[in-house]
Amino acid sequence: MANIKSQIKRNKTNEKARLRNKSAKSAIRSEIKKVRLAVEAKDAAKAKEASLKAYSLIDKSVSDGIQHANTAARQKSTVAKLLNSLE
Repeated sequence: MANIKSQIKRNKTNEKARLRNKSAKSAIRSEIKKVRLAVEAKDAAKAKEASLKAYSLIDKSVSDGIQHANTAARQKSTVAKLLNSLE
């Protein structure tokens, strides 16, 4: 446990950021899963809608500094491959 006041404050803000980042990453994984499930069900409209939402969340996570750009690129590529497998 930290004894220095500034470090105690920093620990609190780190925990808040960790929870916020965890929530954002979870939302991204959920949207990718929705795309995957729609593709498995051969539902192109639902897959397209979920992919747009996934792209949006992935791009926002990079701009907010939650994910590295290469991670986002890999995730977007995965979603694109899933969509292309429908056609």
